[in-house]
Amino acid sequence: MGFTLGEEVSMHRNPARPMSPHLTIWKWGPHMAVSILHRITGVGLAIVGMAMFTWWLVALASGPDAYATFTGWATWKWMLVVWIGLTWAAFQHMLSGIRHFVLDIGAGYELKTNKFWSIMVLLGAIALTGLTWTLIFLRLAA
Repeated sequence: MGFTLGEEVSMHRNPARPMSPHLTIWKWGPHMAVSILHRITGVGLAIVGMAMFTWWLVALASGPDAYATFTGWATWKWMLVVWIGLTWAAFQHMLSGIRHFVLDIGAGYELKTNKFWSIMVLLGAIALTGLTWTLIFLRLAA
């Protein structure tokens, strides 16, 4: 299956093969958003989540002064955005992963079913994040 000297290699599209639709043709829906969010939240959890976890472990191993620095930054009011974001990303990724698992076994491909569970993943991640942080704030207030 090699090419010999003098043989011309054609780089044009084979007209017998169908063209893939361009991105502008696709109609966006919740199933596409959830699938893309699954990848984004996975990367976010891997980078931001691992950075925060590593910082915590290093601070814990480095002694009381380093740990005090970490807790000072970790409890700063604007870090709440990071913590809530990580919580949402974890729930979004988990629920989306369950949805992908169900799709991998061959179920849930009907358009109405797929749209319904995609919306449920989005709403479920928001609801679980809200519930988690409500419980955290209630415990802190007590």
